Amino acid sequence: MSVVQNPTLSLEGDVAATRQVIDAQDGPVVLVAHSYGGAVITEAGTHENVAALVYIAAFAPDTGESVNTLIADPPPGAPVQPILPPKDGFLVLDRAKFPASFAGDLPAEEAAFMADSQVPWGVDALGGTISEAAWHNKPSWYLISTEDRMIPPPAQREMSGRAGATVEEVAASHSLYVSQPEAVAELIKKAAAAT
Repeated sequence: MSVVQNPTLSLEGDVAATRQVIDAQDGPVVLVAHSYGGAVITEAGTHENVAALVYIAAFAPDTGESVNTLIADPPPGAPVQPILPPKDGFLVLDRAKFPASFAGDLPAEEAAFMADSQVPWGVDALGGTISEAAWHNKPSWYLISTEDRMIPPPAQREMSGRAGATVEEVAASHSLYVSQPEAVAELIKKAAAAT
């Protein structure tokens, strides 16, 4: 297993970092991503060594779309993401609203730590457009977080449906990788076993 540390300055840079890690692997690769990372694996997943894509409450844009495209027109009643106005080209979530929006099913102390330790991401990362959506040609799996207040569950269902993903759902916040690690691990294992 390898972990990609996305620079989060631009989608292009994050895809390049991901492809470097893919190139370093022996054999087929299953790419796994959460949230914005879904855009990264959607673009990087066209690499010939990628066998499958696993989206964990993640954006799954189509060709020509960006994360900005996907969040531009939220469904009626969708929660407002607590993204603060850009500062020096970077975005962060409002620390006071972070626990309820991002980590509503975690203990308060853990959610507060996550709010305090969040890494700013570049405005350009959200505007990066997908040149070819890998899910058109690669099998995909999607774990929907039904209590998500960052990416509305209806949006997750729409993205996973059009990608033809194998879908599972779990009652969890956007931080499901912390609150429901077993469900996340099981979906990754299923994707790996199937490919």
